[in-house]
Amino acid sequence: MPFFIYKAIDDNGEIVKGQIEGNDLDLAYNNISSAGLHILNIQQSGHLSSLYLKKAQSWGIKGKDIIEFAKNLSVMLRSGLPLITSISDIAETVENKKFRSKLLDIKSSIELGSSFSAALSQHQDLFPDIFLNLISVGEETGRLDESLTDIAVHLQRMEDLKSAIIRALMYPVFALVGTTGALLFWLIYVLPKISGLFTSMDIALPPITQALITASTFSRAHWYIFILIPAGVYVLYKLLSTHNRTRYYVDAAKLKMPVIKLILHNKLLALFAEQLRILVAAGVTIDRAFDIMIEVVDNEVFKRALVDTRDNIMLGSKISNALKKHVRLFPNMVIRMISIGETTGNLNEQLNNLSTYFLDKLDDISEKMGKLIEPIIIIVIGGIFVVIILGLLSPIYDLISGITG
Repeated sequence: MPFFIYKAIDDNGEIVKGQIEGNDLDLAYNNISSAGLHILNIQQSGHLSSLYLKKAQSWGIKGKDIIEFAKNLSVMLRSGLPLITSISDIAETVENKKFRSKLLDIKSSIELGSSFSAALSQHQDLFPDIFLNLISVGEETGRLDESLTDIAVHLQRMEDLKSAIIRALMYPVFALVGTTGALLFWLIYVLPKISGLFTSMDIALPPITQALITASTFSRAHWYIFILIPAGVYVLYKLLSTHNRTRYYVDAAKLKMPVIKLILHNKLLALFAEQLRILVAAGVTIDRAFDIMIEVVDNEVFKRALVDTRDNIMLGSKISNALKKHVRLFPNMVIRMISIGETTGNLNEQLNNLSTYFLDKLDDISEKMGKLIEPIIIIVIGGIFVVIILGLLSPIYDLISGITG
């Protein structure tokens, strides 16, 4: 959705400059005028400027702000307050100024005749697709307060999922960065001083010491390579991820890496169970639910499996039977519990159990990740120190042996 930059005069005669998001120029013009401003100039910003403004406007608005908004709005609607009044009251109590501005824009759009879901869709950088879809379903069924409650629960679970993944990756990333930094510091600053001592003694250095001195010389002369290589790998990863064919192989490789697989696979299963649960509970049809999940999932291997599953469901297959074709991605426990839910009519409950199970499993992984990674870290660090000690002690041993002889 494009941004429009405007210059206007307020009721006090002061010039006001700002930007507003809108589907077209007329809608942006009407929204500015409804705020009591007299427009002097308005124009659409460029594509890059729109991307920057979109990021800037949502920067600082956290997931907990959206969750709190959904919870409070659900309570207020359940108590009988009108939608516009509820949004206005929530905006007055919100501490985040950017979020308050977003809520006031939504309120203005509703006052101009837009539906709640249409007003929210003007801020897709802030509200995820599943939020918009469940609000639309709530408006159609007259269960907007219940939809908001479901949204709050779902978003909280997604926040818990994100936190579990961050906790799981924190230790290995810290260990990798710390070990690499310590090794580079030793090669660039410590070893050159020791190697100078060996050179002044004019003794024959063993191959391992010569290798260390060569590595130290290279590190001092080309230290920038250790910054460019990670940056280049990241850029290459992003470029490969822009094409469907290469992204599929990249995602398939991530699902085979020992530690990454453990985190990523459980994350995808938790996301699948939670997304399907919330959509089924809201009354969304199965085909539409899979369409939404296909857009949300960021793993091409998993996405293709969901597409094939949806196609088989549309041909008359049960969800559990369609998932059996992808047993490598969906464990037997998932298929069995979904089959029980379809048979007994409590699919929502079974999906809730699956979602809770995989979220708890991710929490357990995050707590045990240190113990899983620790042997690898010890072996790597131990190997580095063995090489360093042998490289330093070998010439000293040769020197002492020569003196003794």
